[in-house]
Amino acid sequence: MKIAVASEGNRITEHFGHCENFIIFDIENNKISESKSIPNPGHKPGFLPNFLNKQGVNVIISGGMGGGAIDIFNELNIEVITGASGDAKTAVEMYLAGKLQSTGSVCHKHQHKNKCGNN
Repeated sequence: MKIAVASEGNRITEHFGHCENFIIFDIENNKISESKSIPNPGHKPGFLPNFLNKQGVNVIISGGMGGGAIDIFNELNIEVITGASGDAKTAVEMYLAGKLQSTGSVCHKHQHKNKCGNN
């Protein structure tokens, strides 16, 4: 399994599409076996969910995310966890322990950075 975290360095970003990088964690036997950081290749409608799908991602963790991206991830059978914050690795460990739940935080505007609202 692969879990991607939308990040600014090692911290979870508030808005998926405007993140600096994605940290992709490889999971084996319910533990992190490897991780790598890849730069965000650019925010274009519909692009990032397909990009992460091609990376083999099964779960995406972010602070907030637009409804269109959530819909595409759902179509690709990629689990979406929004409302997360803090250290990326800690969030993945919490997810693996069953202690990280999505809050359903959806961003509704694109003229912002780090100001997503909850809905």
